[in-house]
Amino acid sequence: MGGAGVRAWLPFAVLLPAAVAGLAWLGRIRVAVTDAELLVDDARLPVRFVADAVALDADGRREVLGVGADPLAFVVQRPWIPGAVQVVLDDPADPTPFWVVSSRHPVELAEALLAARDAAR
Repeated sequence: MGGAGVRAWLPFAVLLPAAVAGLAWLGRIRVAVTDAELLVDDARLPVRFVADAVALDADGRREVLGVGADPLAFVVQRPWIPGAVQVVLDDPADPTPFWVVSSRHPVELAEALLAARDAAR
């Protein structure tokens, strides 16, 4: 049932870290704020449509995404990250009421988004 010595533990020493690194790579999502847009992976939101940005802690995120959540909301949630930002939209042509984006630094993301919005106006 298997080899002795190095052949017994080498696959675990190589494959387990490779699997963890692969899952971490697959779970990463790029979130950035430029002068004109909020970029969340492939999604783009022009900052002129941002009405407000609210930094959420774990309890706030749970409340926004809980039982009474709006099914039309755009959500990019990574459950292992406790913070998030709720971006309230002001676009009459878009049925999406808000975006919820998980972030390790929700306060900084909300401030950057509001600063970009104010600079664009």
